Formats: sequence, structure tokens, C-alpha cells
Amino acid sequence: MELCTYKINITGTVQGVGFRPFVYSLAQRYILTGTVSNNSGGVEIIINSDTITLKQFLTAIEFEYPPLASIETIEHKKINYKAFDSFEIIKTQSKGDVVVNIPSDVSVCKECEKELLDINNRRYQYPFINCTHCGVRYSIIHNLPYDRNKTSMKMFKMCKTCETEYNNPFDRRYHAQPIGCNDCGPKLELLDKVAKRIDIKTNEVDKTVSLLKEGNILALKGVGGYHLVCDATNESTIIKLRNRKKRETKPFAVMVRNMEMARELAVISKDEENLLLSKERPIVIVKMKQKHSSVISPNISYIGLLLPYTPLHLLLIDNINRPLVFTSANISNEPICTSLETLEKLHGVYDYILDHNRDIVNGCDDSVVMVVKEQTIVIRRARGYAPMRVTLPFALKSNVLALGANQKNTIAIGFNNQVILSPHIGDLSSISSVEYYEKNIETLERIYDFKADIIAYDKHPNYESTKIANKIISNNKKIIGKEVQHHYAHILSVMAEKKIKEKVFGVAFDGTGYGDDGMLWGGEFLVCDFDDYKRIASLEYFKLLGGTKAIKEPKRVALSVLFSLYGKDVFELDNPTTRAFSSVELKAYYVAWEKGLNSPLSSSVGRLFDAVASLLGICQVMSFEGESGMLLEELFDSSVTGYYPFNYENGKIDILPILPLLLKEKDISTAVSKFFYTLVEVIVKVYEPYDLPLVLSGGVFQNRVLLSLVLDRFPKAIISNMIPPNDGGIALGQVMSTINTSGYKN
Repeated sequence: MELCTYKINITGTVQGVGFRPFVYSLAQRYILTGTVSNNSGGVEIIINSDTITLKQFLTAIEFEYPPLASIETIEHKKINYKAFDSFEIIKTQSKGDVVVNIPSDVSVCKECEKELLDINNRRYQYPFINCTHCGVRYSIIHNLPYDRNKTSMKMFKMCKTCETEYNNPFDRRYHAQPIGCNDCGPKLELLDKVAKRIDIKTNEVDKTVSLLKEGNILALKGVGGYHLVCDATNESTIIKLRNRKKRETKPFAVMVRNMEMARELAVISKDEENLLLSKERPIVIVKMKQKHSSVISPNISYIGLLLPYTPLHLLLIDNINRPLVFTSANISNEPICTSLETLEKLHGVYDYILDHNRDIVNGCDDSVVMVVKEQTIVIRRARGYAPMRVTLPFALKSNVLALGANQKNTIAIGFNNQVILSPHIGDLSSISSVEYYEKNIETLERIYDFKADIIAYDKHPNYESTKIANKIISNNKKIIGKEVQHHYAHILSVMAEKKIKEKVFGVAFDGTGYGDDGMLWGGEFLVCDFDDYKRIASLEYFKLLGGTKAIKEPKRVALSVLFSLYGKDVFELDNPTTRAFSSVELKAYYVAWEKGLNSPLSSSVGRLFDAVASLLGICQVMSFEGESGMLLEELFDSSVTGYYPFNYENGKIDILPILPLLLKEKDISTAVSKFFYTLVEVIVKVYEPYDLPLVLSGGVFQNRVLLSLVLDRFPKAIISNMIPPNDGGIALGQVMSTINTSGYKN
């Protein structure tokens, strides 16, 4: 049979995952000659083969690829014959536009874990053990293609033994860029609270375990940033951490050694177990066995659990053999700290620092997920899942930079038929968070050698992301600016993930989004496609007393709707909301409400949750975002039936009639439950005339109870599974909105 030369190009996540040695081994199996190399698009193979062997070779690639790899396309073509004496892995070819996936950081694999704990292995207790099947990737990358000299490992010279492994195509560590050992790799260092090195008699891990057992709080340098860690069984230490971090009631995540330890704390479904054990190792929100932990998860019956994902975590939790509080080292709503310099802002929170000398190039927080009705919902997409590549149902003709929203920000770049979505960045509420945001823009542009033709951004004029968009556009007249309505972007993000091309009926429930009329939307019903949208219905507007202050103080929202119902008669009412104010405050706020002073109009379902929580005496002032909704979840009783009547006319949903009925209920759980059912009935009523796919998005659909009830009523409703329903998905939707601006082809 004739021997011909073929060129094979493979795209997807195929760099930094052991793909070339995998191909090398296959070539030996099929006795093929040629070469394999990385390039800017993925992996390129040139082989001499007959047609039958070629087919077998391609089938083996498609079905046997390495565990961390994912293949998007395999293309092959016959080229001019070229003779080869053997099969070789050759140096990276880097010509052309960079379109290869950036590999994510993933958890330590079983093989490395076994070596880590094997006293006879040369990497015994080496806290940075890794191979091509596991370990750090994105957090250490300066540039693509993913080679050691383009990572923060370039400062560590391999010893002879590591170098031999690195260059052996049959070794599990062949071209594992973070390879090292106790002799040549990164080193741990234990520091006191002013970052001075501590002389220790034992090793750093043993000393750290002793400090944790003594009730100390440690700042631990991990993969994508520092974490604050303490003994989860020591209530006084957790209270100390809450006081120092000024984190009143927001739940802490807890790291457990294994599923056995996890099940001691929570009831865990098979889907949740699979997520906990997955290579991404996210924080998974699960139902606690002992309801209402007074210190880890105050007033909430759910807890965020995660398993160790680095060898250092394994060593620590193996030694201490108890759960650990494991929370990001950051100021509230700011990015995770990634260096000793940025960690200084938390001085006074931690007692010691367990540091290491491998630089974190790209910060990346922990991912957070939950399971609702057997569907995975990503709440924060970061380590393990990001950066994410989304293949579009069309090809863009122009390069698009999407700058996201102001809360739970992510950014995205779109080119050809794909979008690269950044990891979770956070809220753009401080100078440091905006600087971190701009660094993330620069990182994606640098790695992908990307230049934008279009900047897509939120319509809100006061968002930091909008200000940065305007700055970029003003400095480059060739760039086209594209304002994108917030809730339209929410729905588009789901359509992009699910590759929906036809028109849909979108329900976008969230806290705040700037509307076309300048009001603050958040309870929106849209008919839309990739070309445009029409606002079909929304909640009737109500005033937010104090503007942004109302976002943190549910009592302000509740008081506003009471004024709408009763006017000055509110002064004579006695309920949990009115009792939260003095008589002087009530009169002052009535004047502000009546005259519209710092009282913007809103149609937000998120704020409606706040109003209900206040009226029922559940929450008057929130200590973290979404607290009111989580507390309402706790009071839901599935045995309750019925809902409250509401008015729907001319595209406006009037929710005021339900409020007096809420207050009349003798049982608070009945009131809360009927409120949830009422929201479902609102969706039923507005959606009834439409025969379109029902798409749900927005941060309110992170509410487990509401989402469950809607999915019960509409089993075919479409939600995002890999893109956060909150503002973490906005950037993807913004890219989608540029079709009319950039042009597209099917």
C-alpha cells in the first residue's frame, strides 16, 4: 500500500496536557515516522502513513487522548511526500495567530498523590509535585505557546534527574513545564505576620499544622492566590477570623480531606460528589447535616465544601486530619491577593504566612458551583474552569473585546468562531480591583496577540468597565464602541453557551442593570435573538430610598413600597420594617421618597427579595450580597400551596398587592413560600402567549428554591450550566450582541 505524507492539525486544549508524548506513543504503536509539535493553533503532526493506518491513528487520537485534553477539531490533508527516518517531537512552531486554549490549573492526580505520600519516592512530601496530567497551568503562564521559559518556572533550573524525565517522551513528566523536586523546585517558607522568616526545627508543613492546632490563622499561598486558613473545629478561632476580616455572617468554605470527612458534615448527592472529586475541584455548595452552624455558615443550612487540590493542601490536611476553614485572602469584593505586597492589606487578619517562591503570574480564585435539579450551576467560574473557550454558532468578522459589568466581573475576547472568557475578576469597587481588571485585559491581549476592532460594554454610565471602555475608544478612533443592555447580555450568554440561533423568550431576574429608559431594571421579560430584543414586560417600578445604600439595606426598599401603598399612613403602621426606623427617620425618608431625592426607580426582583425579607423581619441590613434571598430559602416550606394575586396589565407587573397579604400571614414560612410561588406564577402569566424556548438568567436564578420551582413548572426551561447566571456571564453576552456591528457568517 502506498506510503504518503499527511499533515494533521488538532485544536482544543492540547498544550500542557501531555498531548505530544501521547501522539509519540501512538506513532510507536503504529510504526509511523514523522514529527509532532505545538503551534499557535494547537498541535501539528506530519506523518508518513498508508490510508488504513492513518485512519486507525486518527481514531486512536480521537478516543484515547490524555485526561486533561479536549479536542475541538482534527483536520488532515495529504501534502508533498517527505521522508522521515523516525518519529520525533520537535520544537514549538509559533507562526500565525494564537488560537490555542490556555490550559487551566487542575488538581493533583492520583499518581502524584501516591508518590507524594510514598516515603521511598524521591518526591516524598514535595509540596509542588506535578506531571502532565495535573498541576498548575494558567496561574504560571506569561505567554503562549505553553513552554517552561514562558512561565514563572523559568527561574528554577532542573536537576539532572528532572531534566531526564522532562525529555523522555515515555515519562509521565515529559514536558511537564512546572516539573521539579525537593532539590530543584520551588521552596516553602514560613513567615510571621510581618513577613519575617521563622527559623523552625521541623519542616514547614509540620510547623504549620502545629500552629493551626494552636488556634492560629494562616495566610497560605496556593495556586492562584493566598487563602486564609484555620481549624474548622475551633469555634473561637473562626470567630476571631470573622472579627478580624469584618465578615459578619457570610459563610466560609471548608476544605475536607476526602468524601468520608465531607459526609460527616453534609448530605451529598452523586452529582455533588462527582463535582467534589473532579479534576477542577471547585467549592460545591451542599446541604449541611447539622443545620445552622453558628460560626461557619450562620443562619444558613448550606455549606461550601472542597477537597484538597494541591499537594501542599494534601500534606496539611493529611497531617491535621480535620476540616479547615479555607477562604480567599482578600478585602471584601476585591481580587484575591497574589503576592506578599498585596497581602499586606490584610495585615492584622492572619498570624503567620506559609509562603513559597513560585510567582503567581495570573491570579485565579476558587470556582463555586451547586447542583439544582441534577443540573450544575456555576456561581463563580475560576480555578479549574477558566479561562474558558466558547465555540460560537457563527464566525465573527471582527475582533471583539467585551468588558463585562461592574459586579462579579469577567472580560472576554471574541475572534473567528470563538470567545475566550476570563476567570472571575470580582467587583470593580476599588482602585486595586480596577488595576487588577486592567491587568486581566492586558493578559488576554498579550497571550492571544489580540487587538480589538470593537469594544462591547455595559450601558451603565457609572460602571468602571464603561469608563475604561470610553477611555480605550477615545484613545483609538478606529475602535467601534458598542453599548449593550445588561439583561439582553444575560440572555445572550445562555444562547451562546447552548448554541441557540432562533428567537427565545428570556427571563432576566437580578439586582441591578441599567435600562434603555435610564431606570434600574432587574425583573425583565425579553423576546430576543442575536440581532435585537424587545422588552415584553417588567415589574412595576418602585423607588430605591438612598440609591446604592438600598442595595445593602432591605429595610429601605421595604419602606419605599410601603410608602407606595399607604403614603403617610406608614407612620402609624407597626411592622418589622417600620420598627427598623425611628419616627424622625420615617418622616425624613417620606420626604425623600415623595420628592424622589436620591431615590432611583427600579424593577429589580433582587430588590423585591430584599423588601420581602425586611417586611417579614428576616433581614433589615445585609452583611453580604444575596443574604436576604438565602435567608428566604431557609424558610421555604414545600408543603405550602397557593400564591398571592398580582396585577399584570400593559406589560407591567404590579407586585404591591402581595405585600399586605404577606404581612397578614400568621406563619412566616407560609408567607415566604407563597412569595416564591407568586414569582413562578408571574413567569407563567407573562410567558403564556409565547411559543418560544424559555431562557432563564440573572443572579436571582442562583436562588435554589426559585430555580427549582421554575424548573418544576417548566422542565424544558434553558439555563446556563457552565457560564454563571450572575454578572460573570455578561461579557460573553456582550460579544454576542456585536453581530450587527461586526457582521457574521453562519
